[in-house]
Amino acid sequence: MSRIVRFHKIGGPEVLCVDEVSDIYPGPNEVRINVKAIGLNRAEVMLREGIYHEKPKFPSRLGYEAAGVIDLVGDDVSCWKVGDIVSTIPSFSLSQTNQGVYGESAIVPAEVLSKYPSCLTPIQGAAIWMQYLTAYGALVSYGNLKSGQTVIVTAASSSVGIAAIQLVTLLGAEVIAVTRNNIKKPPLYKLGAQHVIVTEEEDLIDEVKKITNGRGADLAFDPIAGPALNLICNSMANHGKIFEYGALYPGNTNYPLMPMLARSLSIIGYQVLDFVLDSKKLNPAKEFIVEQIESGELDPIIDSVFPLDKIQDAHRYMESNKQLGKIVVTT
Repeated sequence: MSRIVRFHKIGGPEVLCVDEVSDIYPGPNEVRINVKAIGLNRAEVMLREGIYHEKPKFPSRLGYEAAGVIDLVGDDVSCWKVGDIVSTIPSFSLSQTNQGVYGESAIVPAEVLSKYPSCLTPIQGAAIWMQYLTAYGALVSYGNLKSGQTVIVTAASSSVGIAAIQLVTLLGAEVIAVTRNNIKKPPLYKLGAQHVIVTEEEDLIDEVKKITNGRGADLAFDPIAGPALNLICNSMANHGKIFEYGALYPGNTNYPLMPMLARSLSIIGYQVLDFVLDSKKLNPAKEFIVEQIESGELDPIIDSVFPLDKIQDAHRYMESNKQLGKIVVTT
């Protein structure tokens, strides 16, 4: 028997249960992991609420990101063996509702596994792939980020936002971090942002114009959309690219046609789950991330750690937007 987080109906954090579930066994091309740590992501909140692109099948599991030790391998698995220390890469190949990694044990496709740098703990190992691959895929692989450019990063205190700040700074570009609350302003500067705009107190468009001497930003990296998308469009330089990688705004998002036309902008819908399916893009991204973590240039920031029994509290905390970095759950 293993303790597995499941939910039996859609709803808030209170629907999450830690159930005792009979052991299951991997099929062909699958492995079973003895999970040590779980990285929390907004995708799990959306699945729990029934608004994710994958719909839950009850009782539904959830979770994309975990670190642990392989304890069983299925048929046709030759690249992994029992005892290997691994973490999971979020991918369309992994079904949250069927194979979610929240729990003491998880069965996942062998193709979503990767070794994480040996300098990291399991807690850190569960907190690298979603954030760094999301930022790298959009800004570097698709956005062709160059030294000297200016990048707007909204939701900057999230784990992905911080990963973007670290990555952009490392590659010689300038970060404009955007947050709602001035409490997060000092730590965002400390994490490497050259500029921080607090939207509760400052006008995004005016501040970006001041920072860029009226030119606007070259790239924007946004998981919110909604009315903020129009503000971002009006903060961009001509031919700028805006990567939308989430939908945190609960209402509709109107297409900002006029600022798009005025500046010849591109709005690009982006999912890391799709990016990782292209090995020609994924492999160099992984190599770069591992190399930079091992050299200390990239550093996964852990905000807080919860035990598995406190999974409801962990989700409530994630929804509070008070965190600065990754929330991790240990088994």
